[in-house]
Amino acid sequence: MSTYSYRIVNVFTQGDDPFSGNPLCVFESAESLDTPRMQALARQFNLSETTFMLPSTRANARVRIFTPSYEMPFAGHPTLGTAHVCRALGLAGDTLTLEMQAGLIPVHATQRRWTLQANAPSWREVREPRAMLAAMLGIDEHEIGERPLWVKAGREQLIVPLSNEAAVRRARPRPDLLAQLASDDGASMAYIFAPMGRRLLARFFFPQGPAVIEDPATGSATANLGGWCLAMGRTLPCEFEISQGEYAGRPSTLLLRVDVERRILVSGDVIELGRGAITL
Repeated sequence: MSTYSYRIVNVFTQGDDPFSGNPLCVFESAESLDTPRMQALARQFNLSETTFMLPSTRANARVRIFTPSYEMPFAGHPTLGTAHVCRALGLAGDTLTLEMQAGLIPVHATQRRWTLQANAPSWREVREPRAMLAAMLGIDEHEIGERPLWVKAGREQLIVPLSNEAAVRRARPRPDLLAQLASDDGASMAYIFAPMGRRLLARFFFPQGPAVIEDPATGSATANLGGWCLAMGRTLPCEFEISQGEYAGRPSTLLLRVDVERRILVSGDVIELGRGAITL
């Protein structure tokens, strides 16, 4: 039998609130765990993602990311949370690189605020009519904003701008319609956003069985929002402070910057909540 140490961290927190942000379980040393065991552990913890750190010849660590149901090539809050643990273990300082299925992801920190640089994005048009998107989201058709797109800056997701904050708050996605829209890897998910004063209000949905689940803080979708800004020809640099998670009971703050070199940078605060070990 072997013992595996893990840490629980919260990513994209609001200040010192220990119950804000998106929780993550990070296994510190997973060389002897096979894929089925990793998947079983992710299902055991039942968080949106669990990560497993492995040695890398190309980066400070190799990282595998699992939801309770499947492995992911990239996700934002697992990247920042795992980087935080990597530094805490003395494997790197404030600047490091993580090797993921999606590629090498540069990450750096100023104290507990971590920033990742996403991959260069690609995008494609949405074939479905606006009326279907509106029905899927449970809003009026005229509340769909300019040019919804499929965007991929690590993992492809549907990015849907809405015309106003009220529409974001009122959205009630239908799981049957959401499941009909699939990304390039066959997943169904939608990220909606609208201006809220000087900030953006965002929500992220994905189907799970007969229900729709709302994610409290989605770094990969924030990176894809940066790709959307590039697709729309927004003036650079552009920066946004994004509020997410209010309706998931986990208020979160995410920071997005697209610089003049067209780099997409996603930032957020990380705090460690606890540690433990499992013997298998």
